[in-house]
Amino acid sequence: MRQTQLTRESTAYADAREELRQAEIELMRHRERVAELRRGLPPGPVVDDYVFEEGPADLHAGDAPARNVRLSELFSGPGRDLIVYHFMFGKQQKQACPMCTMWIDGFNGIAHHLTQNADFAVVAAAELPVLRAYARDRRWTNLRLLSAGANTFKYDLGSEDADGNQDSTVSVFTRDDTGSLRHFYSVHPRMADDIDQRGIDLLTPVWHLLDLTPGGRGEWFPSLRY
Repeated sequence: MRQTQLTRESTAYADAREELRQAEIELMRHRERVAELRRGLPPGPVVDDYVFEEGPADLHAGDAPARNVRLSELFSGPGRDLIVYHFMFGKQQKQACPMCTMWIDGFNGIAHHLTQNADFAVVAAAELPVLRAYARDRRWTNLRLLSAGANTFKYDLGSEDADGNQDSTVSVFTRDDTGSLRHFYSVHPRMADDIDQRGIDLLTPVWHLLDLTPGGRGEWFPSLRY
């Protein structure tokens, strides 16, 4: 199957491109199988109705009044799932993680699409005014930003250790017919001894675009840019 209308492709190139296409098809089918396994997980454990701190919906309206909001209140309606991104910021993480920042920059741009189907929030251990000041600097005006510094949410979900060191994590929660909150799925960057940073790289297109090039992603790491 030809991929272009270019007439100067060598036989070696065409053969190699077809081999690659077949491998890409195999990878796509395997990815669909993995997604099917994920969707088919049995009900996860019931979790506490954690209490977070949240500021005004308008990020530029200052940081007061702050209010307490429960995990259950992050669900905007019945039959909806909740996705939470654990932001590496706060406690022992004195500076916001640049990689998390890149991901959240992207989330801010697609939030209005994502929330058509699921609810979404960003949770950090940083104190609320510090979190919101950073968010204003990044122009994260489309996101629900919560501080979990006063509860055990991040520790319980594995994105914080006993010393307060932070990690990036994605967690999904559901609410069953009885109103019980259940943990459905979490994934971390480090999935195995030989997988240090790629466990959640499906969350950003940057690496995948770089993977299309001869140079690949190499040692690329995000820096804080605007």
